[in-house]
Amino acid sequence: MIFIKGIASLGAAMLIGLSAPSARAGYVVDLTQQGGNVVATGSGPIDLTGLTFFSADNFSGPELTPNGGDDPFNMDILTGPRGQPFDIYTGLTGPASFGSGGGAGGDSASGDFVGMVGASDLYVPQGYVSDSPLSDTATYDGQTFSSLGATPGTYKWTWGTGPNQNFTLVIGTVVPEPSTWAMMLLGFAGLAFMGLRSAGRRRTTATLDPEAPGRSALERMTRDTLSVYAEALER
Repeated sequence: MIFIKGIASLGAAMLIGLSAPSARAGYVVDLTQQGGNVVATGSGPIDLTGLTFFSADNFSGPELTPNGGDDPFNMDILTGPRGQPFDIYTGLTGPASFGSGGGAGGDSASGDFVGMVGASDLYVPQGYVSDSPLSDTATYDGQTFSSLGATPGTYKWTWGTGPNQNFTLVIGTVVPEPSTWAMMLLGFAGLAFMGLRSAGRRRTTATLDPEAPGRSALERMTRDTLSVYAEALER
């Protein structure tokens, strides 16, 4: 039973590790390959302290441009639906690119509109209050990291030392298809079954053979020996 519980615990831990992101401070965008699409999922709070308000706008949408080419300002990652009003703040510092791709627009999106542009500008929902939770998605149909020119890795832009004074992009997580999850669970079940059979064989052998390995000294004693042992204890 201990073996089986151990296998079950290991399986659960692996599933959790694959499906749930670890706790991270600040706003984080996870770029993942999900089947035949690439999905950007953003979440977390942002502390605007240290940034300078630049302007307000509402003309933009989901977009991913790993490399701005001759104009670094063209590099961006924007997540959330098109047409939402947003405020632009300046003051970010960080990587000038996160790949070689020249840019692609998202095919669908939801949630808040948040983004990083040119390694210097931050887009947040209009009227955003510091440290409020943000959540958004953008899907790039029929794309891969390679076709988008997005290099796997972690990229971070900051404007202070506070826990929420950062914008982080994580590229590289591959989310298994439902059929893959099923095969993994089937594998765990198979391991548990093999452990149960093995444990059953050990118990049967120990029952039939008093001298079998694993039997304790008391279990190997004959009835007469046990009687003598008991009398000695009583004295």
